[in-house]
Amino acid sequence: MVMRHKKAREGFTLVEIMIVVAIIGLLSSIGIPGMLRAGVESRNKRFASEIKTAGHAFVQYAFETGGYPADKLPAQMPDGMESYLSKLNWAEETVIGGNWDWDYQQFGVLAAVSVKDPNWDSSRMMKIDSIIDDGNLATGQFRSRANGYMYVLEENP
Repeated sequence: MVMRHKKAREGFTLVEIMIVVAIIGLLSSIGIPGMLRAGVESRNKRFASEIKTAGHAFVQYAFETGGYPADKLPAQMPDGMESYLSKLNWAEETVIGGNWDWDYQQFGVLAAVSVKDPNWDSSRMMKIDSIIDDGNLATGQFRSRANGYMYVLEENP
């Protein structure tokens, strides 16, 4: 009687590899869009939080000094605001692109924190508006302005 030794199986078959690749592809197609949406929502909330924080800093400054600082160009720290805005790097680009801007007696309002030239389109900015305000970029506390968007702290009297 002749015994034949079965050769030990090494590796995977092409069918097994194709099944694994298909499963990984299916899981990726389900998970990646959700992760991308979560990233966008996170940036929306971060920007909303940062602009509100900056607004509160300017209101506190006005309360303590009796008035708002003078208007400045985008990315320029308003005089006297360094300690109030210490947690926000005013000179760096915002999470939505563009630069921070302090608007005093500009764009038809007395005081506003703005972002000039953001990279995001108006549909994405409306989502931020719905976090902050009324979801309408033409009205409310958060609204559009020339070349950007502003968080209005005080209207003109």
